[in-house]
Amino acid sequence: MRDILLHALAATIYGGLTVHFWRTRWQGPLLDRPNRGLTLVERGILLIALVAHAVSLRTEIFGDGQMRFGFAIALSVMMWLATTLYWIESFYARMDGLQIMGLPLTAIAVLLPGLFAAPHVLTNAGSLGFRLHFLTAMLAYSLFTLAALHALLMAAAERQLHRGKITPLLSGLPPLLTMETLLFRLIHVAFVLLTITVASGALFSESVFGKALAFNHKTLFAILSWLIFAALLIGRHLRGWRGRLALRWTIGGFVTLMLAYVGSRFVLEVLLVRS
Repeated sequence: MRDILLHALAATIYGGLTVHFWRTRWQGPLLDRPNRGLTLVERGILLIALVAHAVSLRTEIFGDGQMRFGFAIALSVMMWLATTLYWIESFYARMDGLQIMGLPLTAIAVLLPGLFAAPHVLTNAGSLGFRLHFLTAMLAYSLFTLAALHALLMAAAERQLHRGKITPLLSGLPPLLTMETLLFRLIHVAFVLLTITVASGALFSESVFGKALAFNHKTLFAILSWLIFAALLIGRHLRGWRGRLALRWTIGGFVTLMLAYVGSRFVLEVLLVRS
């Protein structure tokens, strides 16, 4: 019962903030006013939602003394980390447009573990190697999630600039070059974490997972996503890739990465009803 209440509390706050930002920033004549960052009260309310979300996740994952994890919890963890990183980032950069995309997704994600129970019990969860692998994987997923949302926001701003008219909401964002620099900073850090994740899973599978590496859909998509982001960064440094080309590679790499774990677990747990 407590878990359900925490999920509902966090989702209600995320949803309420989405409505609040829409009414105070994103509709009608309000769009003609200068955009402003998060107020102290808004930051505090978002922090309450993040804390409730975190407690609900801890209960879902470790509630019965075992470590359970599935596609629903993975999505919830990813969106919690991405929103937390946004909350921290908002102290240093004006990225208000991420609210309209990120908060509704997080409100949905926080409810998913209550709708889809996680039957998959993670073995070898007490291993230090596994915990480090798990942590780097979740951080990589979350940073790439934030990068994907960032790329979508940039694509919307760039499209409006090419049409010669940009809404006041998007005009309040930093220049595209600044946003592009921030995007690649996110991708660089996330790529390092993804490299550690893929390498630790491949080279130390016995100590991390307690079994030999299996070349399955999860492994295939993880390696493919790594290759896509590696190609993007190489293209950026050697050929100066930017703009729409870089955004397309970013979205493509993120979708492939999502198929690696979340997609595989969704097929097993929901479509095939297996753990």
